Amino acid sequence: MKFDQFEFLARKTFGRFAEDKPETRFADVRPERLPPLVLAYIGDAVFNLYVRNRLLSFEQSHVRILHNHGAKMVSATLQAYALRQIEQELTQAELDIIRRGRNAKSSVPKSASVGDYRSSTGFEALLGFLFLSGNQERVNDISERCFAIISRKLTNIDENKDDKK
Repeated sequence: MKFDQFEFLARKTFGRFAEDKPETRFADVRPERLPPLVLAYIGDAVFNLYVRNRLLSFEQSHVRILHNHGAKMVSATLQAYALRQIEQELTQAELDIIRRGRNAKSSVPKSASVGDYRSSTGFEALLGFLFLSGNQERVNDISERCFAIISRKLTNIDENKDDKK
């Protein structure tokens, strides 16, 4: 995006907030019309916040520990792993959202395989869709299931490292 385009978009977007009118504070979002990468953007934040909140039940005073565990838990590889474990429990509509997210074109970081990154994008798109739809109960249900799956996976990895010493 060229700088002029960015500047125009920033003025258009953030200028409304300066007006401080109640009707411009929050967009009337229709999640079914949003691009899958926008849903994934929101879903990433939702799952990240969920994980951080849950980690507080285990550790409350060491930010570095919280950050390290949180970063591991929200990695594309572990999100993809958790999604594979719960896929059979999802509705057809939820699977369709995941498929849209998985098929969205984006650049893949070196930290994950293409397949894992695409799957995690689908997972995040689902959470974003559910969150924006106001279905907090389902967001919590899926997030908790995935948190438990990822926790068990990380515990097994850590146990295997201890066995090799």
